[in-house]
Amino acid sequence: MVDIFDEVDEELRAERAQQLLKRYAGLIVALAVLIVAAAGGWQAWRWWQARQDVAAAQRYLAAMALTQSPAAAARPDVTADFDALARSAPDGYRTLARFQAAALMAQHGDLKGAAALWNDIATDGTADPLLRDLASLLWCQHQIDTADPSLLEARLKALAEPGNAWRPLAQEQLALLDLRQGKTDAAKTALGKLAQDITAPNGVRERAAALLARLG
Repeated sequence: MVDIFDEVDEELRAERAQQLLKRYAGLIVALAVLIVAAAGGWQAWRWWQARQDVAAAQRYLAAMALTQSPAAAARPDVTADFDALARSAPDGYRTLARFQAAALMAQHGDLKGAAALWNDIATDGTADPLLRDLASLLWCQHQIDTADPSLLEARLKALAEPGNAWRPLAQEQLALLDLRQGKTDAAKTALGKLAQDITAPNGVRERAAALLARLG
């Protein structure tokens, strides 16, 4: 009797399964097609993105080579190639292109344009945080003698927090800002600590010690 009941139960389950399969066959096929299409689309997108990255890298290197050529100084718009990259390249190369454009502007005397571009990078939420902080540091460095001291101090203190990659350089600029404002004792204290900071780059420690010696 137990065997008979088991057979009947199995037949009922098989019949229900067939009914469900008939009812939802179209949906199952559609889901399978959707999964395959999604996987294919993902692979196609990755292939396209890789091609975009390679193309951007080639354009970036070509622009870099052009800026170092003898004919670069005679060009009316030295940042044209990097400006074009900044408009069309993927995120990483777009940020690097803006950095190079800002550097060229500063090199050719357009400090206002360079500062605006550094500030643009510093406030760009899509850029890498490390590069955003670097842009903010460069903005401060090139305006340490002219910009609003309170604004400079706010930006530099944020960069001087423990764990920030640019901390020693930000501390150096804070000391220079103190000197600009006549806070000589505070600047000496900061430079003394920086000169003894073994985690700071050698160049930063050497500059801090040299400036401290000049201050007596």
